Amino acid sequence: MKLFNQIKKIKKRFLRKNSPDKIDDYTYLKKLSRYTKTDQVLYGHKITIPDNASFLFMHEEIFIKKIYNFQTTTHSPYIIDGGANIGLSIIYFKKLFPDANIVGFEPDPNIFKILKKNIGKFNFQNIELVNKGLWNAKKELNFWSEGADAGLIIEKENSKKVTTKIKTTSLNDYLTCQVDFLKLDIEGAETVVLKDIQANLDKIKRIFVEYHSFVNQTQSIDEILRILIEAGFRLHINAPGLSSQSPFVKLNTYNNMDMQLNIYGFKEE
Repeated sequence: MKLFNQIKKIKKRFLRKNSPDKIDDYTYLKKLSRYTKTDQVLYGHKITIPDNASFLFMHEEIFIKKIYNFQTTTHSPYIIDGGANIGLSIIYFKKLFPDANIVGFEPDPNIFKILKKNIGKFNFQNIELVNKGLWNAKKELNFWSEGADAGLIIEKENSKKVTTKIKTTSLNDYLTCQVDFLKLDIEGAETVVLKDIQANLDKIKRIFVEYHSFVNQTQSIDEILRILIEAGFRLHINAPGLSSQSPFVKLNTYNNMDMQLNIYGFKEE
């Protein structure tokens, strides 16, 4: 019986190590404390994870639910990943389209190091990683690092959050040709960026925007929808993350956010 249990444990460790692409294999991560850096195998490559909860959520969204899945006849689609985080979305895009040309933006300096390391493990080609935040100008802004996937630009100087300086850039410099897919998961900067690139939205075939609503701040969902509709996108919206079942009674919040929406925009043929 003792030998049987030992073999069972060895088999369990082997499956965990060699079958990483099923969400069931990650259940042990739930036992870790949040923001505990660890390694995990994904598609046969060891990647670094700075936070178990954000990894489990992103893995399910990206690889199980496939929220970024799209089809194209283009052999080498041009994909812009705004908010690349630790690289899971880029890995997914490259598995979907091995010859894709991808530009990934990640402003958090610590997360960017992990992103660069993770992507380097796969030996992908035609990927440009940019350690800058997306904004409407090239400048330096205050950035609050949450330590996982929720870092954000802080405009107000009187914020109580401890911040660091990051460089920002305009996305217009990267919209010089047709973009097959633009992903904007940039924690509140989405409205500023969409206003900035409004004149170039005709070059974008598909767009994904994660909209963030913050407590005690004016909501800008109307501006985003107007910009996308005027650019000719047909929209689909859902709320897979932060939402409230009884908002008249209680609003659920996370990191000062009270709502998140996934907005999909596509051009009808």
